[in-house]
Amino acid sequence: MTGLGRMTAAIIACLVFAVGPTVDAAETGPLAPQGSFSPPLPLIVVTPFQPPATRYGAGHRGVDLAATAGTTVLAAAAGTVVYAGLLADRGVISIEHDGGLRTTYEPVRALVEVGDRVYRGQPIGAVEAGHGPCAPTVCLHLGARMPDRIYLDPLALFRPWLVRLKPWEG
Repeated sequence: MTGLGRMTAAIIACLVFAVGPTVDAAETGPLAPQGSFSPPLPLIVVTPFQPPATRYGAGHRGVDLAATAGTTVLAAAAGTVVYAGLLADRGVISIEHDGGLRTTYEPVRALVEVGDRVYRGQPIGAVEAGHGPCAPTVCLHLGARMPDRIYLDPLALFRPWLVRLKPWEG
């Protein structure tokens, strides 16, 4: 697939995940609308998303959110836990959502196990110290990745999308 094709596919996939019913942040639990996302912590950004110039280049493939050790981390949306354990000496949780989008949370002490179904707003872990870029303070690194391994700015999941179609003169 060409670079333009991958970008188009990523944009379409983003719209599939981001467009959906507007819900009140208090709507959580097993009956919360599918496809809706809410922040795992208050959105106080310490380090913003900085996409790499190339697929394997340097960058910051997520955002770091201010936190204190022990703060409860909530699932951003309904999904299945696909990883919950240590990775490079820090606790990591990865949740796959409908359509294949994955959100990842680190460093955390997991309250969930691989295979668990979680709902939006469900406690999944607690923030731990240990994310180097934030030291000496504590933060939660939140990532969002498409099935084709293209990383998205996770903050885009929590704000409404404005879609405008323009005439195409092709």
